Amino acid sequence: MTDTDRTPAAATGEKQPFDLGTGPGRVLVWFYGVFTVAAASRSIVQMILDFGKAPLAYVLSAVAALVYGFITYSLVRGGEKARRTALVCCAAELAGVLVVGTWTLADPSAFADATVWSDFGTGYLFIPVILPVTGMIWLRRARTA
Repeated sequence: MTDTDRTPAAATGEKQPFDLGTGPGRVLVWFYGVFTVAAASRSIVQMILDFGKAPLAYVLSAVAALVYGFITYSLVRGGEKARRTALVCCAAELAGVLVVGTWTLADPSAFADATVWSDFGTGYLFIPVILPVTGMIWLRRARTA
């Protein structure tokens, strides 16, 4: 669809959905896309090569990849339903980072290998704990736009 094919919202009387992937949302889409690929690649390689070593850690990395991918898709898709879904996923992601991060600090022997969320994402420059907070702020701002 080209810009000339779109009917302006004012002409049709309907409210256009807020485009979540514009402005700061574009940066979020980029980060979530990169983290989707990074977490998925890491977990797939680890599961293929050495699943028996740390199955919990590798499965958690795969879950992180799925969450990242779903948030990326929701941000790109846009609209109110996608915004609400992405907000719930960001909250679940933050809960996962906090639980796994706390667990890895409290009991380092619980995980034979690191996950994306281990130690609150230290292996990824703490981006896994910063990203969902930033995402939720953007998604709440997008609701009022």
